[in-house]
Amino acid sequence: MLSSSTRLLQLLALLQTRRHWLGSELAEHLDVHPRTLRRDIDRLRQLGYPVQASSGVAGGYAFRAGQALPPLLLDDDEALAVSIALRTATAGAVGGIEEPALRALVKLEQAMPARLRQQVDALRSTILPMDRVGPVVEASLLATLACACRDQLRMDFSYEDGKGRNTQRAVEPQGMVHTGMRWYLVAWDRGRSDWRTFRIDRMAAKPEVGAHFKPRLGPDGGDLKAYVSRSITVAPHADQARVVLHAPYTEMARRIQPSAGVVTELADGQRCQLECAASDWLVFWLMALDVEFEVVAPASMVDRLRVAGERALRCATGAAAAADS
Repeated sequence: MLSSSTRLLQLLALLQTRRHWLGSELAEHLDVHPRTLRRDIDRLRQLGYPVQASSGVAGGYAFRAGQALPPLLLDDDEALAVSIALRTATAGAVGGIEEPALRALVKLEQAMPARLRQQVDALRSTILPMDRVGPVVEASLLATLACACRDQLRMDFSYEDGKGRNTQRAVEPQGMVHTGMRWYLVAWDRGRSDWRTFRIDRMAAKPEVGAHFKPRLGPDGGDLKAYVSRSITVAPHADQARVVLHAPYTEMARRIQPSAGVVTELADGQRCQLECAASDWLVFWLMALDVEFEVVAPASMVDRLRVAGERALRCATGAAAAADS
């Protein structure tokens, strides 16, 4: 038979693994009488844990949100994952959470057993973060937007577009997407009667939250990541490139980031198409991919590749001649 304190900890851990437990199931897992289980539930409530009980055939116990955040139990893998996430947050692209993340990290690692601290120390010494790329977004702004998306609340905000012009936008927010460099809000623009993406760092002030709106199916069938990828890599640029890559879609989709271009599979299954901005950077990336390709459009992209190829050949020939002399 488990001691009372050990049994309480085991009961708390079980309650956190499911949304609902039958009383008989919990009693069986703990190997106790139902009356003992009820007393343990009462002890958890006295300690501040919000455990709700329901009666009837399907009655049982559920761990619910309360007025304050009680201590949580984490297994080894969960503790390591939280530790890594908190350490990443101290130097991430979300402003205003660095200090709270550091405080939480100190509390977590102080409570860790020695075996976990050793693993965390090993990860700390081997995982080296790169310098942050992209603008910082305040955590409070992200929280406001997330709540509006979840509760389906209209928003009004001042927005600076890519040309530096300030406009007032009235939207119905759908969700947020992080591309690895920037945060985007996907929303139905009521003034333009269409879906739009908004760079969150370009919101001039905190949005004003309004009334509820009737939900609608999001763009691209609700795939917000695909919509943002297409919006930021294809739509903003007048000169668009379409390139057929002689490699399977699964391979290219893994190597080409969504923020760089839109990759779609072709009917033969052995090739795929890349849509993105036609730029000098595309010349570099096409060569770096190290796969055969065909430029479908625009014609200017073919000229850029030809010029780059002639330059590379000229430089290589010159280097070889210098080495022979």
